[in-house]
Amino acid sequence: MTAGKHRGADALAQAIAASGARRIFTLSGNHIMPVFDAALDAGIELIHVRHEAAAVHMADAWARITGQPGIALVTGGPGHANAVGALYTAAMAESPAVLLSGHAPNSQLGQGAFQEMRQADIAAPLVKAAWTSAGPDALAPDFAKAIRCARGGRPGPVHLSLPNDALDQPANHSGLHGDPFHATSQPLSDNDADAFLAALSRARKPVILAGPACLTRVGRAKLVALESACGIPVIGMESPRGVGDPSLGALAEMLAIADCVLLLGKRLDFTLKFGKAFGAACEFLQVDAEESEVERTRRAVGSRLVGSALADAFPAITALAARAEEAMGPWREEVRAALEYRPSAWDTATAAPGRLHPVQALRPLQALLDSHPDAVLVSDGGEIGQWAQACLHAPHRVINGVAGSIGAGLPFAVAARVAVPEAPIVAVMGDGTFGFHCAEIDTAVRYRLPFVAMVGNDARWNAEYQIQLRDYGRERLVGCELLPTRYDEVARAFGGFGEWVTEPGELLPAARRALQSGLPAVLNVMVEGLPAPNLKR
Repeated sequence: MTAGKHRGADALAQAIAASGARRIFTLSGNHIMPVFDAALDAGIELIHVRHEAAAVHMADAWARITGQPGIALVTGGPGHANAVGALYTAAMAESPAVLLSGHAPNSQLGQGAFQEMRQADIAAPLVKAAWTSAGPDALAPDFAKAIRCARGGRPGPVHLSLPNDALDQPANHSGLHGDPFHATSQPLSDNDADAFLAALSRARKPVILAGPACLTRVGRAKLVALESACGIPVIGMESPRGVGDPSLGALAEMLAIADCVLLLGKRLDFTLKFGKAFGAACEFLQVDAEESEVERTRRAVGSRLVGSALADAFPAITALAARAEEAMGPWREEVRAALEYRPSAWDTATAAPGRLHPVQALRPLQALLDSHPDAVLVSDGGEIGQWAQACLHAPHRVINGVAGSIGAGLPFAVAARVAVPEAPIVAVMGDGTFGFHCAEIDTAVRYRLPFVAMVGNDARWNAEYQIQLRDYGRERLVGCELLPTRYDEVARAFGGFGEWVTEPGELLPAARRALQSGLPAVLNVMVEGLPAPNLKR
């Protein structure tokens, strides 16, 4: 800290520490050097990454696993631009991440300042809120406001730009009072809870669908408690494949015959075919933090939206569980059987010599995930990610989410290890995915953050390959080819562990050696390039 001064950067760092955050995912740059300096005095650890987007992905994964806002710090201009794309994944996952970006000095704006950019305007479409601090005294209260906004209502990312002169200038006060990081909760009234439960109990085949914010470990436990209390199937959805999410088995068949659905923080969007995933007579109920989502549903289904209320998802789950009376029986069992459905043919799946069927590559990894009560599954990529979600489960799960973007798998794995220091971290990704952020293996090696990454190597962009094959024919396949690169050797070059796997019997022993290495590990598994599973019975 500069002698005799309390800079805006110091006020900001102290506010970050006061929020309970002790780690920031960051990449250095000119504009944010005052924050790096102030972090030393505030006792904040900086996890220094290799790409700004990776910092945001790590903040996103941290938030989903811990339930606490994840913080990414990047420099201004091109550093900010690099980070912004990752906000979309966090936004669609309803993850409370906060992106702090350095910024050209306020005093030089409009004069052609170094890396001057309308940063808040660029981030705005992808976040709940975005703005630029006005000066040193605004930095701490602005950060507190960003935390409240990220947490409140439907959670999601927030952006705050930090002008360099505001960071360097003296701050006269922090501007923080009371509990500045607490987000006000919007409860569901007892009357509304009773009305929803009554409507569901009158139905023969009701379901409750919850959105991505409810798919954290804590959220899933609350959903289980709600189902136990009311006897109605309660299902969380967070996949870009929607009703075709392979981790949900044959759910689509059940939704097609449901007669009443409660959307509990779940958007009626493409993942539910804009309402067409249900029969024409199905009635809808909705609890959501945002009036705009209720209006969206009303536009889609009209008078079939028979009840709605504005409330946050978790308080609504608690209220419904507290006032429910279990009744539903056979229907609940029928839905659960559909969710658990996997084809029996998978038990004997085989592939061409020198390659593994995705089931052969994935099912053995369940042994690692079953070995610890805090294990984490990371699933990223196109077709291989869908196979992973169908084959594997874990106490913590972080996937690429409703955004459907790929590339975050390695940053997710790094952040998962920071959040969960002892348990196995298993990250499944495709070979295309691996290429986005492979340098984060270096980050993991530097900070001693081990994980096991299984790269399904089919030497192509398989999701696009399958689209072209289906829609245009084999003779018009173009732009999907990759080399069968030795990604295991890439990991070793960064100082990690790597093995090449070409036979089914090699998979589990290699995975155990990877886990025991104590290093960031890559299993480069040659897989058959199959389309994602379609679990119709």
